[in-house]
Amino acid sequence: MGTASSLVSPGEVIEDGYGGEGGEACEIPVEVKPKARLLRSSFRRGPRVIGASFKSTGSVDLEYAAEYERLRKEYEIFRVSKNNEISSMQKKEAKLDEENKRLRAELQALQKTYQKILREKESALEAKYQAMERAATFEHDRDKVKRQFKIFRETKEKEIQDLLRAKRDLEAKLQQLQAQGIQVYDLNDSDSDDNQTTVTAAGTQCEYWSGGVLGSEPSMGSMMQLQQTFRGPEFAHSLIDVEGPFANVSRDDWDAAVASLLQVSPHVPQALWSNTVRCYLIFTQETKPEFDVFIKKHSPVLRRMCEGLGHFYLNVCFPEENAAAYAAERKQEIERSSVCVLFVRSTVTSSVLEDCEEAFVKNSDGHPLVLYLRTEADHNLTGPTRQLLERVNAADKAAKIKVVDHGGSAEEGADLIFFQLEKVIKQELLGLEGADADPMDSGMEEGREEDSGDVLWDLHDEQEQIESYQQACSSSSSSPQLGFQKYIDRLNDMIAAPPPTPPLLVSGGPGSGKSLLLSKWIEQQQKHSPNTLFLYHFVGRPLSTSSEPVLIIKRLTIKLLQHFWSISGLSMEPSKILEEFPRWLERLSARHQGNIIIIIDSIDQIQQAERHMKWLIDPLPVNVRVVVSVKVETCPQAWRLWPTLHLDPLSPKEVRSIVNAECQAMDLQLTKDQEKKLERHCRSASTCNALYVTLLGRMIISISGLSVERSLEQCLQCQDTMSLYRLALKMTLNSLNTDRERHIMREMLCLVCASHNGVSESELLDLFPELELPVLSTLLYRLNRLCIVTLRCGLIRFQHLQAWEAVRLEFLGGGSSSAAYREKLIQYFSQQLGQDRVTWRVADELPWLLQQQEDRTKLQLSLLNLFVSQNLYKRGHFSELLAYWQYVGKDKSSMATEYFDSLKHYEKSCEGEDSMTKLANLYETLGRFLKDLGLHSQAVAPLQRSLEIRETALDPDHPSVACSLHQLAGVYVQWKKYGNAEQLYKQALEISENAYGAEHASVARELESLAALYQKQNKYEQAEKLRKRSVKIRQKTARQKGHMYGFTLLRRRALQLEELTLGKETPDSAKTLNELGVLYYLQNNMDAAKLFLTRSLEMRQRVLGPDHPDCAQSLNNLAALHTERREYETAEDMYERALDIRKKALSPDHPSLAYTLKHLAMLYKRRGKLEKAMPLYELSLEIREKSFGPKHPSVATALVNLAVIYCQLKKHSEALPLYERALKVYEDSLGRSHPRVGETLKNLAVLSYEEGDFEKAAELYKRAMEIKEAEPSLVCGNAPSRHSSSGDTFSLKGPAPLPHAHR
Repeated sequence: MGTASSLVSPGEVIEDGYGGEGGEACEIPVEVKPKARLLRSSFRRGPRVIGASFKSTGSVDLEYAAEYERLRKEYEIFRVSKNNEISSMQKKEAKLDEENKRLRAELQALQKTYQKILREKESALEAKYQAMERAATFEHDRDKVKRQFKIFRETKEKEIQDLLRAKRDLEAKLQQLQAQGIQVYDLNDSDSDDNQTTVTAAGTQCEYWSGGVLGSEPSMGSMMQLQQTFRGPEFAHSLIDVEGPFANVSRDDWDAAVASLLQVSPHVPQALWSNTVRCYLIFTQETKPEFDVFIKKHSPVLRRMCEGLGHFYLNVCFPEENAAAYAAERKQEIERSSVCVLFVRSTVTSSVLEDCEEAFVKNSDGHPLVLYLRTEADHNLTGPTRQLLERVNAADKAAKIKVVDHGGSAEEGADLIFFQLEKVIKQELLGLEGADADPMDSGMEEGREEDSGDVLWDLHDEQEQIESYQQACSSSSSSPQLGFQKYIDRLNDMIAAPPPTPPLLVSGGPGSGKSLLLSKWIEQQQKHSPNTLFLYHFVGRPLSTSSEPVLIIKRLTIKLLQHFWSISGLSMEPSKILEEFPRWLERLSARHQGNIIIIIDSIDQIQQAERHMKWLIDPLPVNVRVVVSVKVETCPQAWRLWPTLHLDPLSPKEVRSIVNAECQAMDLQLTKDQEKKLERHCRSASTCNALYVTLLGRMIISISGLSVERSLEQCLQCQDTMSLYRLALKMTLNSLNTDRERHIMREMLCLVCASHNGVSESELLDLFPELELPVLSTLLYRLNRLCIVTLRCGLIRFQHLQAWEAVRLEFLGGGSSSAAYREKLIQYFSQQLGQDRVTWRVADELPWLLQQQEDRTKLQLSLLNLFVSQNLYKRGHFSELLAYWQYVGKDKSSMATEYFDSLKHYEKSCEGEDSMTKLANLYETLGRFLKDLGLHSQAVAPLQRSLEIRETALDPDHPSVACSLHQLAGVYVQWKKYGNAEQLYKQALEISENAYGAEHASVARELESLAALYQKQNKYEQAEKLRKRSVKIRQKTARQKGHMYGFTLLRRRALQLEELTLGKETPDSAKTLNELGVLYYLQNNMDAAKLFLTRSLEMRQRVLGPDHPDCAQSLNNLAALHTERREYETAEDMYERALDIRKKALSPDHPSLAYTLKHLAMLYKRRGKLEKAMPLYELSLEIREKSFGPKHPSVATALVNLAVIYCQLKKHSEALPLYERALKVYEDSLGRSHPRVGETLKNLAVLSYEEGDFEKAAELYKRAMEIKEAEPSLVCGNAPSRHSSSGDTFSLKGPAPLPHAHR
């Protein structure tokens, strides 16, 4: 029987036969006694020791054996314990493995659950977005259906009106036939069906497009179609549709007046609308000292003054020694010059005589003239000089030449010339109100905006569009061979189509003449459709300012809003501008008496046109048409479904006539063989477009040193416009005399190509100091003749996109060399960049050039020049400024932080009142900028800092402090902290009243802001009280500055028109005189207005005869002028004369006759002659019923006006049915919530009150007030309605009081 260890090996598992858990076997140490056999074996193994006893040797071995046994036992114990530990650890490891497996399984389950939840979340979000998209689509479809229904309803109403009008015309013709004794068969009495005739009104147009309508008679000329301001009803009988004091011009509605007056621009010389002040200097060797002093000392001052006002300044002079070589250039420069100055002493040369003959004798009225005559006792005038002065004096019939007679030193003479020239530039060219006005204080200075609202606009952008239109009109007028009349007739037919009408597409290849066609069509439409409002935009080359979509839509919106009350509600945020334009268009078109036509030329050049012009695909209002032009190749696919007018290639006859016209201008004639070659060549689409043929004709006669045959052979080798342009560039280079001139031409064109918007002449002279102006003038003249470059807004630009592309290919290697020229421009504008003064050119060009160079660091530094950002912002380039910051990689908050830090750094260097004033302006600009960005919390700090600086540096009661308070209050209004805003507005109002008086435009602005604030708080009575006070202030000041066109620009327009009247007596000159009278009336210059209106009347009587309808127009306007001056007897006589003429010349139901009747009736009523006024109002009502039918709103207006007269005559029983009939017509035609309904209800309430029916009066008046409160304000305050009154209100207690004369 052995030990337990012999039964089981270590590490084996012991199975329990009784169902217990198995265990692990382990070794148990057991002490075993050694046996004698082991001991004997040990004796045999060990060496035998000699001399040792048996007993001692055995004891030693036994001790070793015992030690050995002890160590062995300890080892066995240690080994067994470690084995036990290992087995225990293995067991734990097994358990941990099992736990890990379990946890992994749980983790996988959790991961599956998470993925499932995530998928469910994504599904829910997708469902949410789909629901939101469906909701947006549903809302868009709903609005679209509403607009379509509105258009359908209005269309049917217009068709009904047309049918009624046709019916009335037929009835009138039948009556005339019956009156002439002609038998008319009655259809009902006929025995046979053969006599029946079906009358179909085919081709009838809706009323909007059928000509003049009552309420828009051009009594002030075709330009003077102006809207009326809104006057809220008072508790007294009020007339409706009262114009005046002129027929349809209200000086109170300044924005609309100026916008309409400047909409139609007659073709005036370039010097009158150019952005460059060109000073043509004529001098002799005797007066060269004065000339040199003027150039060195005074010319830089004039240039800085003009650039500070947003204009260029250029001295133009041709030295005597080489003047003869520039005869054509001298004549052209004199025609383009803004002012001519003659320096003369005793003798003159032949070139001086020629220039004086052209500038002072032949064209003495074309521009201002200054004559410097140096007189000395020992120098007598020679014969030619004396004769010249006598001829100049004889030609100066209007005594316009400013003569400087001086006998002192040359420096004193130059000073006198400078003072006189500065006065001429300020007063006559730039239209500043006083000759001594400091440009730093002028409203036109670049660092300050002219408007008093919060909408900023760049006059240079508008100037560019005006010049683009003028140049296109001039080109189309000088090229009658293009055969545009057939396209114009087709365009008129497409425009006259009944609504709804999608945009009209004018398509054609590059250079086919789309711009010329549109400009000529606009010109004709403005003459024949004076009631139509035209909004046009000519898009320039890609990446230029004119192709920026946000600026385009903003400009169109502002021009649209100018014809109404205010534009201060226009958002500055780019996305909102694009989003809100369709709403403005729909809202304002409903209030416009007439048609609105929007023309966008080269719309495909706009960046991402299809995305930014999404409003084009929505239904347009009934009285709105849109015309766009595109190239066939780049027209978006979605637009190709629109009605299209395609410009066909020119016919051989047209090609021949264009080339012959160019040759005849140079006294050349093509032979028959040459004409046949030309016809054979110009047969493809690329060689028979208008631009190619025009350029071809000019190149044939422009190649110097070659015969016409050789020139024609070279040109006919070019198969498209691009190759022809490249040949023109090579030809012009070869025609220049020196390598230096060729280098300058190449560099100039490359700089223009690399720039943002072009390069000015003065900038080129700065960039090339060796360049002389005669050489530059010659070069520009040649390039302009070849349709390569032109001058627009004072800048040298390419005439056509193909010319720009040709320069890129010919001189810039397809654009690869543009970076070097952009760097050159960057260096130039960086030198121009001053610390505290930045011109508009630097702000326009420098950031754009740095962006094109991809230099983000320098771009950020230029933007952090506070005056660059201020200039861009205050000129309305808000989106451009944001785009620069986004390109740098800054968001709104970091951008605001950068500006704050830069302002703090600049503030450390500010000392003195001027620098602190500029600092305050910068802080205010930053605050407004941040407010427009929506960072209201960050906008408060700079606005408060601006307020603190102005209160400290200026005075707590300074008007600038009121501006800061006004801006700060605007932030609180957006925060809806109305209490704080009201307090600030009241402080600003108090400061403005103390500084300017109680009747200043600034006071009116604060009153309007307070009124808008009260309206937001539902304090309608307080708001209406302040608004009425504001309206009265604007009536008395009559000098309210517009947001885009100011008073100074209107004065400049008057001066331009005045220059056009100095010539032969023609109907057009008389019409211009009439318009001048209106312009001076708007400027509150009654004496000048009377002078020009009288001249217009006298000229029309001499040219057209005393009984011509135009004479009645002049009489009508003069009568209105005398009415305002309280010269009522004279006014009454003129109105009666005008009425007699119109009764004889016009049909009995003509709207112009109704206008004269109405104004004469108004005058009778003002003078208390109600009995004489009543039959005139009755006759006016009869005319309107015949013209428009009994259910037209104009008839309701006449009913109300006649009812007011009956009430004033105490004929209440006769007035009541008129009021009730007018109310029904208004409700049926305009809706129950229209302002006209409210005014009529108010008049009925007054009538019920006076008859003693107080309960009915209260009910009617309550309903009238509900309509008034529910009327949505257009911008801020009440918007003008085309049916609203702009006249006075009259009480029933007696005749209307006489109005006070305007002072």
